[in-house]
Amino acid sequence: MREHSLHADIKEWYSVQGDKVETKVHDFIIDIVREDLLIEIQTRNLSAIKIKLIKLLATNKVRLVYPIAKRKWIVYVTKSEEFIRKRKSPKKGKTIDLFNEMVHISQLLNYENFSFEVLLIEEEEIRCNDGKGTWRRKGISIKDRKLLKVFEREVFKAKYDFLKFLPEKLDNSFTNRILAKKLKISIRLARKITYCLRKMNLLTIVDKKKRELLFRVKTRAPMYNKVKNI
Repeated sequence: MREHSLHADIKEWYSVQGDKVETKVHDFIIDIVREDLLIEIQTRNLSAIKIKLIKLLATNKVRLVYPIAKRKWIVYVTKSEEFIRKRKSPKKGKTIDLFNEMVHISQLLNYENFSFEVLLIEEEEIRCNDGKGTWRRKGISIKDRKLLKVFEREVFKAKYDFLKFLPEKLDNSFTNRILAKKLKISIRLARKITYCLRKMNLLTIVDKKKRELLFRVKTRAPMYNKVKNI
């Protein structure tokens, strides 16, 4: 599938002097090579890049960069790409939303040479009612996605950094329902969080409570790296 402009926009924003862009390493084209670090940008569907990452991690340090739209503008155009209207999406993405995609690659965080970076961004999504989109969007296609701004970036250098998503005041053992209530998120997202942390060997199942799994944290997280207000 054709890459949206968002991928190229982030690559340009992320690159610094001395980086090598679109460089071949082994049998793969890498978005950015920064000294001994291979940087891959994926704007959607992390499962699609899993095999590539596993092969690269065998002999390289790899960082995966993933954007989440904190603010999104939706622009509607005609089939001839003429502007119709523009509106602001009511959805406001947060860093914790990364677990919606992390379920596909959570085991990769067990590699010491793998790091994950989230960019909270403002983006513009171009849509067209051409009948070629999915049934969920009633045939409306997403023609392009564009980067407008990067609000914040957060780097997870080790799997332990992901424990920072758990609330500080959490019982020794807890269920997905308890986690969802404390974080004020859906139970579905809470399940994805506990699934990922289990795959990282950070949570363990200790019991069941009324057919709900009870989890316990194996170890607490050290400091994590965060850069705000870019």
